[in-house]
This record gives sequence, C-alpha cells and structure tokens, in this order.
Amino acid sequence: MIVNELRFENYRNLTDNSIAPSDKVNVIYGENANGKTNLLEAVWLFCGGHSFRGSKENEMIKFDNNFFKLYMKFFSGGRDQDAEIIYDKGKKLIRINGVDKTSSSYLTEVFSAVVFSPEHLSLIKRGPNIRRKFLDAAICQHRIRFASTLSRYNQIINQRNALLKDIYKHKELKDTLSIWDDSLAAVGAQILKERFDYMKKLKEPAQKYHKGISCDKEELDIQYISSVGADENDDISELRDKLSKAFIKSRHEDYHTGNTSVGPHRDDLDFKINGISARRFGSQGQQRSAVLSLKLSEAELLYQKNDERPVILLDDVLSELDNSRQDFLLNKVEDYQVFVTCCEESNKEQLKKGKVFYIENGVVRE
Repeated sequence: MIVNELRFENYRNLTDNSIAPSDKVNVIYGENANGKTNLLEAVWLFCGGHSFRGSKENEMIKFDNNFFKLYMKFFSGGRDQDAEIIYDKGKKLIRINGVDKTSSSYLTEVFSAVVFSPEHLSLIKRGPNIRRKFLDAAICQHRIRFASTLSRYNQIINQRNALLKDIYKHKELKDTLSIWDDSLAAVGAQILKERFDYMKKLKEPAQKYHKGISCDKEELDIQYISSVGADENDDISELRDKLSKAFIKSRHEDYHTGNTSVGPHRDDLDFKINGISARRFGSQGQQRSAVLSLKLSEAELLYQKNDERPVILLDDVLSELDNSRQDFLLNKVEDYQVFVTCCEESNKEQLKKGKVFYIENGVVRE
C-alpha cells in the first residue's frame, strides 16, 4: 500500500498544496505547531475518517473557512486508486474511485495505516484500561465481530453491577446473580480467547522489532495478565470455567462494592525489557522503543492478514531515541512506506533512501 499523492485544501493550518511522497521513508521536519502532525493526520483520515488525536471534523477546517477537502492517490489491491474526503457545512462526503459512499467505513476496505503518536506512550505509563483498549482495537481490525462481543460483555457487566447494587438493599435478589454470571462467563471466555490468540501472534514480531531498534541489546517481553488466572493454552471451555469460578469466589467483595471485580475488564498487559518492568524502571527511550515495537508488530500482523503492507505513520518518534535507534526507524523498516515527523534538521541527514519535506507556517516544501 503506497500513497502516491496527497492534496489538501483548507485543512488545519496547512497552506493549500499537494505532495508526492517517496514509496520508502518520508521525513517531515520543522518547528512545533507548524503543521507536521496535521499532515500525518490527513493521511490517517483515509483509514476510516477519524482523527487519531480525537478531533472533530469542524476542528479541522482552516480558520475563516467553512469546509476542508482531502484527496489522495494510492496503490492498493494491486491497482491505482483514489479517494476524497470533503467536510462542508457539517456534512461529510466520501468518494472512492469517483463513487460517492454513504459512510467513512468504506475507506477501511481500500486503505490502511498504523500510527504512533506521543499519546501512545500512555500504553506503558498509564493504567490497564489504556492497554486493554489498544489490544481490543487491534483485534477489531482483524475480526470485525469482536466489537459486538465487547459491546455484549459491557452490557452484561452493567446489568450485573446494577443487580449487585440492588442486592445490597434487597437480599432476596441474590439467587438471580448466577444467571448473569453464566452469560458473563460465556461472553468473557470469547474475549479472553481472542486476546490470547492475538497476543501469541503479536509477541514474536514485537520482540524482533525491539531487538532491531535496540541493536540486539534489549529483549522485550509482553505478557497478558488475567485477573482470573487464565492461560494462553486454555481452550474456550477452560476459560469459561475459570471465569465462572472467579465470579463465585468474588461475590462477597462484589456485594460490598457494587462492582464486578474480576474478568476481562480487569485484565492488563505487562511489558518487560530484559526481565525488568518497563513501566517502573524503563527510561523514556526504552518505553518509546517498546511502544514502537508494538505498533510495528501491529503493522506486521495487518500485512499477514491482508497480504498488503499498511502505511506507517510515526509522529514525533525520534525524540529521546539515541542515534542507533533513530537509524533503525529511518533506514531499516523495510518494505513499508513510512512517514516520520521530527523537529531536528539533523535527523533528515540520517536518511539514506526516501524524501524530506520541510514545513514552516503550514507551507510544505520538498
């Protein structure tokens, strides 16, 4: 998958223009607040129409204008294609190969990318909820139905928690709790199975990339930590049994708190570098390298699934990395088209193959 041309009009602070990227690495450098991330965001929107920064469409319109337009030519599915995103007066139009589409979701059928932004460092630095969201979002790219499984699980959790709060006042409702426990164990087992299966696939390429980034000095290990003692080798019936027993065992605590204390919604991922906790003891560079390895591994799994390599977008990735780690990202992530933003002009001189773009006050120059 290759972006051959990107045009932008009234988009953020970018001056109306177009760029023709290299099919290898593209370094975009300039001072902060000049538009580097905006350029990456414009590419990312073609993955499904949503900003990786959580911005709304009306926030992407340049000041004193009422619309923005993005157009991209790209190679995908063995042929040249094009797509257009227009947001005008509160309405969004998606056009793919000249055909109007009713939803942004159609973009996911023709274009894909993986993005790293500084916010992704929260995968290691912050709490378990962030890591679960990453894992579930990654699985949804492979199995669309997984989203409905998650939704069903959350519905049951909310109903069970509501019942727990009612039981505090009405003890006679205790006997009905087992009905929700059975449903929760059945759906929870499906979630655990999908998560364990994905983690098995994710770990090997993540370890490979981390060794490359660290010049074989560090070994990354990622483990799924189950709140019910589930194991990656458990089959679906064993997972369901462990969940059922855990729900029964935790009932006394759950009665008092009014919340379900165990289950997939309480699980976590543990990152270790050379056997030591990356969250507690890893340097900024090590933590950044670990998350980068995870995102590159995500791209590898998408390639294995679709037989087509996604575009890789790396925002402000080079800061806090030493020269050898920077060199790996700029010159050794092979067979992928990569877009990298940075502030330091010296970074562009490390690039061996590709293109360099300079942004100043929203003006992009090659």
